[in-house]
Amino acid sequence: MPVLTTDAESETGIPKSLSNELLSETMEEIEHTCPQPRLTLIAPAPFADEISCQCQAPHEKLTITQARLGTPVDRPVRVYADGIFDLFHSGHARALMQAKTLFPNSYLLVGVCSDDLTHKFKGFTVMNETERYEALRHCRYVDEVIRDAPWTLTPEFLEKHKIDFVAHDDIPYSSAGSDDVYKHIKEAGMFVPTQRTEGISTSDIITRIVRDYDVYARRNLQRGYTAKELNVSFINEKKYRFQNQVDKMKEKVKNVEEKSKEFVNKVEEKSHDLIQKWEEKSREFIGNFLELFGPDGAWTGQHSSSGEEREAEGLKRMRHQLAKEEDSAPAHEEQTSSNISERHQE
Repeated sequence: MPVLTTDAESETGIPKSLSNELLSETMEEIEHTCPQPRLTLIAPAPFADEISCQCQAPHEKLTITQARLGTPVDRPVRVYADGIFDLFHSGHARALMQAKTLFPNSYLLVGVCSDDLTHKFKGFTVMNETERYEALRHCRYVDEVIRDAPWTLTPEFLEKHKIDFVAHDDIPYSSAGSDDVYKHIKEAGMFVPTQRTEGISTSDIITRIVRDYDVYARRNLQRGYTAKELNVSFINEKKYRFQNQVDKMKEKVKNVEEKSKEFVNKVEEKSHDLIQKWEEKSREFIGNFLELFGPDGAWTGQHSSSGEEREAEGLKRMRHQLAKEEDSAPAHEEQTSSNISERHQE
């Protein structure tokens, strides 16, 4: 029969293979048919009254050392953890994870107290018992859920569910007229402590809600809950709705301001670009001017090809005009001579 082990050597220095062989010899006389730990998570954990352990093999008492060394595969260590588990949170899940991983081969049973028992000894809950049962069934570390678990564990309950060890934090839990409801479990050597998760608890979550009651009341009114459902008075309902309207207006103003800032930033960016382009064009214009006229404003003759063409055209026209004037000069002289002769004849 296979045996689950962890390290090669136990805490006492005895090889684990030898310890497991001695333990297996006493367990192999009758085959165990106890429910096995869940290997897949395709369905929620079952309820105890649906799969009660019907194993006929004697349930040998284990010590913590034996359990840590490892047990046969068909004989998992049955660990029990109980609680209210109202508003199931990460602190609950971490405690159950610790309980599940206390031993190499463990089967975790979780007891959940009923509403009647909880309201009697601890106080009112946010979630009802059915909701709390279902929350535990869907925790990956849980192998089995026991409904209507007892407030104080009795020998009969431990024997009925074949519980080997009880896991809980080590802080004395005073309730039901006892300084510590786990005192007799500790004295029997069946108690294994787990560590609490600081900063998270059901009481902390409820305190946050009570502290910010107005915020959550307004939130749920916005989501369609009626004042009656929220147990809010007529005056408070109007106050909350008015505050919601004010918040909406603030949000709109905030959005407008953000859009205005965005618009102004875009205008500034464009203005900056235009100024840069204007400066570049100005530099280019001044540079061209200086190339043409020089720093003193005098014509330097350094001009573009289009300027050269215009200059050539001007020279051509000047030559043409001079040529016309030269051609008309002899005719003018002849006319002058004839006029003089005519005067003499007279």
